[in-house]
Amino acid sequence: MSMYRQLWLAIIASMLLALGGGLLASLLSARGYLESQLAIKNTDNAVALALSLSQSNPDPVTVDLVTASLFDSGHYELVRVIDPQGAVIAQRKAPEGDLDAPAWFVRLLPIHSVPGQAQISNGWKQFGTVTLISHSRFAYGALWKSAYEMTLALSLAGLVGGCLGSLVLRRLRKPLMTVIDQAAAITQRRFVTVDLPRVPELRQLAVAMNDTVGRLKSMFEDEASRLEQMRKEANFDALTGLVNRTHFLARLRHTLEAEDSAGGTLFLLRLNDLSGINRRLGREPTDSLLKLSAEVITKSVSELGSVVARLNGADFAVLAYEGVDGRGVSSRLMESLDQAASPYMGGARAASIGYGKFSRNEDIGSLLARIDAALATAEIHSGSGVQEALSLQTKELPRSTDQWAKLIALALKNRWVRLISFPVVNVSGEMSHKECPLRLMFDEAGEWVPAGRFLPVAERLKLTPDLDLMAISLGLDELERAPDLVGLAINLSASSLESPSFLNELLAALARRSSVAPRLWLEVPEEGALKHLESFRALCTALKKLGCRIGLEHFGHRFSQIGQLHDLGLDYLKVDSSFVRGVDANPGNEAFLKGLCSIAHNIGLQVIAEGVSTSSEFIALKAIGFDAATGPGIQT
Repeated sequence: MSMYRQLWLAIIASMLLALGGGLLASLLSARGYLESQLAIKNTDNAVALALSLSQSNPDPVTVDLVTASLFDSGHYELVRVIDPQGAVIAQRKAPEGDLDAPAWFVRLLPIHSVPGQAQISNGWKQFGTVTLISHSRFAYGALWKSAYEMTLALSLAGLVGGCLGSLVLRRLRKPLMTVIDQAAAITQRRFVTVDLPRVPELRQLAVAMNDTVGRLKSMFEDEASRLEQMRKEANFDALTGLVNRTHFLARLRHTLEAEDSAGGTLFLLRLNDLSGINRRLGREPTDSLLKLSAEVITKSVSELGSVVARLNGADFAVLAYEGVDGRGVSSRLMESLDQAASPYMGGARAASIGYGKFSRNEDIGSLLARIDAALATAEIHSGSGVQEALSLQTKELPRSTDQWAKLIALALKNRWVRLISFPVVNVSGEMSHKECPLRLMFDEAGEWVPAGRFLPVAERLKLTPDLDLMAISLGLDELERAPDLVGLAINLSASSLESPSFLNELLAALARRSSVAPRLWLEVPEEGALKHLESFRALCTALKKLGCRIGLEHFGHRFSQIGQLHDLGLDYLKVDSSFVRGVDANPGNEAFLKGLCSIAHNIGLQVIAEGVSTSSEFIALKAIGFDAATGPGIQT
């Protein structure tokens, strides 16, 4: 029973007790008063009658006439005169009749009328004894009327008291529910503070809760800051602050293998004659040149959403995604480097650049060899210092935006869609859930196209809400067909969160199949969730009510912003494969991931590894504290 209902019942019970007790006390007091008045009346009237008869030389006939006359007035229940020997001289007794009150009331509150007695004398002799009992029906009538009026008055008072109690409870209910909601939010891994209520007791409770939340957030942020520093030390170059070689190659490998990858463009850049500059100018100027080059490269490609790395002494790399003009980017980059590094180069060209496009599933060794050959060609042939690597032949022909839009719309219309599944296994080797990305087919006899080929175009065309809703519909169908399936994860595009109708349609679809919704896992990329944070927060709040699990995938690259996620109520994190690959031989990433697991577990989150490729990586992840893993090296 809720506290609010218990308070209401306590108020009602206390009011009933108070009103009932007051009514009972009043009725008992009134009955006592009436009984005393009847006793006084009986005594006074008996004395008056005895005195009257004593003064008139009584005889049996006279006594009988006076007795009959007095009884006929209707005020007496019994009038009796007896002689000294106890014989009845005259007697009148009223039959049982209406008492001017309900029978049950008479039984509950009987009125006892004490008889009045007096001696009748004739001269100096005792003539007899008179006994009078007044009729109690008038007393019962007065007591019943008093009870009726008092009940009405007390009921009115109770009604007023109930209204006042309702107002008080309503005043208490809002701050009480606020504190309860805060406690419920903490159990859902959402750490929120509330405004302090005016009620002193609830105010103290809210202060304590806010203080607890503040301490948790502070501890969370301190630990996150420490781990962010650890992540940078493990994955970033200490001199330039760029991604280091190990982490860059992991990011490149993920881009080549990921289901949602569409390929991209790889740039390799080498500063010319760095060793000669070191000999001529010394270490500090050389370090300054490297820092300056890192700043220029980062600034020149900042709009491409790319990854910039320092591979070794003079070598830098840039990983850009699909749709980049490689020649234009290289020319602008070369121009900026030449201008910035001219004081160090003495008029010579600052660097050489080799670049080339790549597609999903291309071998990483072949790709690096191809781009490195282009870089070597750029170094040998001075010219512009830029060389493009020859692209591998591909069966897929480029299509215009309009063509892509028509093909995606046709696939959705004809339901040429399907989910493929990858197992996510917990550390004990049991199935945690299935991760199910979407694939499309653009004609009845065509091949199934991975998400990486059509999602970038769908993002630009704002078609991701339709694709995501279709994927969710397929996922719910699969959950209904397979009641033994523990869970099924669907990847949502971050851009869908900005669609005004997407959330409503999603919630409606889940509400229609509420029986399977708790087994549905929905995940959004870390980058997109932080970019559309308010929309993602609304999604998390709505999904919690339906029992769905919500998480972040490709997590870790923006770990410094983890403090913004404290009030979302997430269920799990899927750590990006670039942190997972080779973790068994990377102490820096191992320490970072161990701290990440500790933070996540302290607030009730599961931690899942993406892209696990070997059994040794899986063993290392189990020792670190991961809850589950997925990737080519995972088997059920």
